[in-house]
Amino acid sequence: MSVPAFAVEGLGHRFGRRRVLNGVSFSINPGEFTVLLGLNGAGKTTLFSLATRLYAQGEGEIRIFGMDIRERALECLRLMGVVFQQPTLDLDLTLEQNLYYHCALHGLSRREAAGRIAAEVERVGLAERRRERVRLLSGGQRRRVEIARALLHRPRLLLLDEPTVGLDIASRQFLLDHVRHLCREEGLAALWATHLIDEAGDGARVIILHKGEVRADGGAAQLLGETRTPSLRAAFESLVREPVAA
Repeated sequence: MSVPAFAVEGLGHRFGRRRVLNGVSFSINPGEFTVLLGLNGAGKTTLFSLATRLYAQGEGEIRIFGMDIRERALECLRLMGVVFQQPTLDLDLTLEQNLYYHCALHGLSRREAAGRIAAEVERVGLAERRRERVRLLSGGQRRRVEIARALLHRPRLLLLDEPTVGLDIASRQFLLDHVRHLCREEGLAALWATHLIDEAGDGARVIILHKGEVRADGGAAQLLGETRTPSLRAAFESLVREPVAA
């Protein structure tokens, strides 16, 4: 059996007295597209911040391909590509300059970077825009650039935190299709965090996170059966519904 690409066990985190993650445990395998579904404030971004070492990890374990991220952080981070919720491109640089900068951070030579950049911008349909400043691109195009950038160092795990917020339907669908293709054809593991239920789609594995706890984990059909509901939306609502006080 293959080692999980991403595994968390008993993960917990607090901001002062407020607990935002509580005993979170799950793993995803190479080639698997997994949706982390939760309302705003569920703890999705905190989980990503711990996984990328933006926050110091306290409770629990995070393992990337079997490696403890606290012990082998650099090796783990090299295996990850990340698209954060907040845009991180430099708007005054060109698309190409942003990508060259990322390659330099990962120690790629100019020649190697040029080949990878050409391939990735072609895959996201932006080859003709590569020398334009990023501020001239639409929101959907900028997100395509961020996914292209996340793949330049050839990661084996892709983490995406609310990557389609504010995008139109066509842009959202392009990004979903692109990432699913990477999982299916290239064996990339992807964790796609969202509050948009329709992004789970048919056949996707769904982990429902609510108030810092995993409420459910499985395929859509499994969740419908467990909750005895007719749709994923109804299943989600039943799992995050708070009990009415007597």
